Amino acid sequence: MQTPQHAHYDLVVIGAGMVGLSLALAFQHQAHVDPAKILLLESRPISKDKALQPGFDARSTVLSYGTVKQLQNLNLWQDLHAHACPIKQIHVSDKGRFGNTLINAEEEQVSALGYVLENQHLGQVLNNRLLQSESLECLSPVDVLSVSQEKDAALVHCRSEEQEYDVRTSLVVLAEGGRSGLIEKMGIVRRNYDYQQAGIIANIGFEHAHEYIAYERFTGNGPLAILPLNPWQGEQRAALIWTQGLDKYQTLIAADDEYFLQFLQSEFGYRLGELTKVGERAGFPFMLQESNEQIRHRLVLLGNAAHTLHPVAGQGFNLAFRDALCLAANIAQSLQDRVDPGAYSRLQAYLLSVEQDQDRTINFSHYLTRLFSTESNTLSAARKMGLIGIDLFPALKKTLSLQAMGLGNSTLDFS
Repeated sequence: MQTPQHAHYDLVVIGAGMVGLSLALAFQHQAHVDPAKILLLESRPISKDKALQPGFDARSTVLSYGTVKQLQNLNLWQDLHAHACPIKQIHVSDKGRFGNTLINAEEEQVSALGYVLENQHLGQVLNNRLLQSESLECLSPVDVLSVSQEKDAALVHCRSEEQEYDVRTSLVVLAEGGRSGLIEKMGIVRRNYDYQQAGIIANIGFEHAHEYIAYERFTGNGPLAILPLNPWQGEQRAALIWTQGLDKYQTLIAADDEYFLQFLQSEFGYRLGELTKVGERAGFPFMLQESNEQIRHRLVLLGNAAHTLHPVAGQGFNLAFRDALCLAANIAQSLQDRVDPGAYSRLQAYLLSVEQDQDRTINFSHYLTRLFSTESNTLSAARKMGLIGIDLFPALKKTLSLQAMGLGNSTLDFS
């Protein structure tokens, strides 16, 4: 049976997905104590296969310019760059209405505004770094049954192979997603905004090269995003995130490929020529969710456990990654100063360092989605002027560009 190697840990991370692993690797990179005791607990088996090759249908994540800069600082980007497709232009438009906005990497004096990377590649690189590390410990598969806080430690009650045991730690970070049962068990309330929409996620093929352009297209049913991917076996490819009202969503998720592509073509147009292929479709309802507590004594919620955003603006992982870096720096500084990293005052300092970035990013994603998901005449005029105004007024366009690049309001150093 797997058992913890230490009687007490500096940090226990529940969830070894992209956010949890990013936190652990960032903390390992920044920690000035040798060695920091870090334990990850994951409910699924950790893959040791270093040769997985994503197929046409592989799901992907948008990495902002700011996220890429920080991945470079963590010496991770060198293993990711070859698999990532650059975004050199973002084209924002509103179906049937005059006005569009172009954000160009050249105008921002960067090589790319961001990149689109298949999750399997990102997961592989993070997993491989975990497996190569001598100071990161991971138990998987393991179920976390409860978390309790004491004055001097937090206790994480676990079950693995029918055996139960407790793990003691200075700080617990819950990073296993917004559907974690531990959130409810701990009595943490989540605020929900239901967009009355559902999203269809799929990869699509098309006639013309995408020229590294990402498209944000707003329609009466809701926004859709088409994000450039590297070709697969010579096929031009992009990732589709398509928002629909609940009734139309059910029709499209069940439709045959021909009907699906015809309807998508009517909504998006012919900027990429004829749409030729749609891969496996997945779907889920879109909601904005925020936990009313992100911190407690010896506890931090991170990633979707703290806030789940509408995905069309591509902000969710990038915000969680910035939060993870700020938290890693906070824990490392606490240990360097010989201060308890789980003390509520230290966690308050962390929350203060990320609150402005969180508020701005969440509001940007939320109100952009609401503005462009309505047929109201008043809001229709506002969004028309918004798209025209962004191009006419450089300050507005610069604000949108910085937010899209993940540089809007973070306390991180991106130099």
